[in-house]
Amino acid sequence: MAPMEDVTDSPFRQICRKKGADIVFTEFISSEAIIRDSDIAIHKMYFNEMERPFGIQIFGGREEAMEGATKVAVANKPDLVDINFGCPVYKIVKKGAGSACLKDLGMMERMAGTVVDAAGELPVTVKTRLGWDDQTIRIQEVALMLHSLGVKALTVHARTRDQKYKGDARWEWLKKLKNTPGLEIPIIGNGDVTSPILAKKMFDETGVDGVMIGRGAIGNPWIFEQTRHFIEHGEMIPDPNIKQRLELCADQLRLSVEHHGTKYGVIIMKKHYGQYLKGIRNGKKLRAAIMDEKEMEPILELLLNFKEEEIYALT
Repeated sequence: MAPMEDVTDSPFRQICRKKGADIVFTEFISSEAIIRDSDIAIHKMYFNEMERPFGIQIFGGREEAMEGATKVAVANKPDLVDINFGCPVYKIVKKGAGSACLKDLGMMERMAGTVVDAAGELPVTVKTRLGWDDQTIRIQEVALMLHSLGVKALTVHARTRDQKYKGDARWEWLKKLKNTPGLEIPIIGNGDVTSPILAKKMFDETGVDGVMIGRGAIGNPWIFEQTRHFIEHGEMIPDPNIKQRLELCADQLRLSVEHHGTKYGVIIMKKHYGQYLKGIRNGKKLRAAIMDEKEMEPILELLLNFKEEEIYALT
């Protein structure tokens, strides 16, 4: 499961692990916020034991902050620490963090080395992009450098920073990366995998060791177990029925309120309802009714008693 800001909190990670995700990650956390002992940053690092294997992803533009943040992350006892060298968002890049490091490989090398040293025996992985733009795609060089520093695995979103999330992911670069002489660490592919068929296609076309799924899992955590079954057996597991979808959505809401408290637990779930309810007749009416509620119980009542035909119940 890909780390996604304001999405991959502990409740969603728990749901994805239950539905077959092999490894889950926190949303990316600012190293500066961690060393300041920010309540929000510390809360983001919390995890339930059932989430293992579990990684804490950090980002930053200063070596000292990344070193301190790594030590704090290690003290929380995750299974690995992941460095974000790929976020394309301007407010992150202008601080020298995320994909800004793709413009300065010397800085990336120092930053990654600092984190590996600070992590000690705990594995460190990296998530990045192909390059800053088409003229600076040096992902093979980057991979070999990270490998030499002791990074244990590399995830590559097969777009440049300039592309952000537009255009097609360029999987051909993943294949080139896997065929790089001397590169022995696992390569995980990321970008445009929104179905079991596309996950298998990425494996088959590129030879990557793993596939990371992001947006395709929002409101659709079944994608992990469906993908595994499709790869292993060559057939699709049927999509969940409406009752199963609404019950799992309700489970995530309960976990969200338990984890965040009522106010924020209800708010953060709002970005998940659209996908959970996608394709359900009168699903838009149900979502509209849910979005007006500020407490968990009325939302559970709406979800668990919904019937497609009963439009009147939502008007």
